[in-house]
Amino acid sequence: MLVVLLGMLAGLGVQGRAALAAQVIELTQTGCQFLEPEGKDHAFAPGRAEDCRRINDKTASQRLAASEVLHLRPGRYVFRVRNKNVPYTLGFWLRGQGLGRLTLPSVSGGGIETGQAKDYEIELVPGEYVYSCPLNPTPDYRLVVSAGEE
Repeated sequence: MLVVLLGMLAGLGVQGRAALAAQVIELTQTGCQFLEPEGKDHAFAPGRAEDCRRINDKTASQRLAASEVLHLRPGRYVFRVRNKNVPYTLGFWLRGQGLGRLTLPSVSGGGIETGQAKDYEIELVPGEYVYSCPLNPTPDYRLVVSAGEE
């Protein structure tokens, strides 16, 4: 009986650790955009960051209006960001939107080479966020974290 009880407690420990594990959110960057929120690859072919600035000046507001907002619950997340065929090094920046930039958690970094991915871990709390890549200038995509039902 003691062996069975210890086995059950050990199983609960594994489940408890799994519950604390970070959820992985995969995001893919192509030229001047993240694929997931936009739902399609616009096939932009920038040779450098300045090309994206010009493209976004013309198209970002319309693309953002049609983009999906990412809705999450509070908790630990790993944003796995992949560079799909962008010929220069990329990065990722997730931060609070508006005044939330001063109060909400943030994560950022660079070094994502062509064909590679990098993980960015963060504990998200309720609020409104944006994410983008300043090195492959993308629009600021929205992310909303709320404790209630979406």
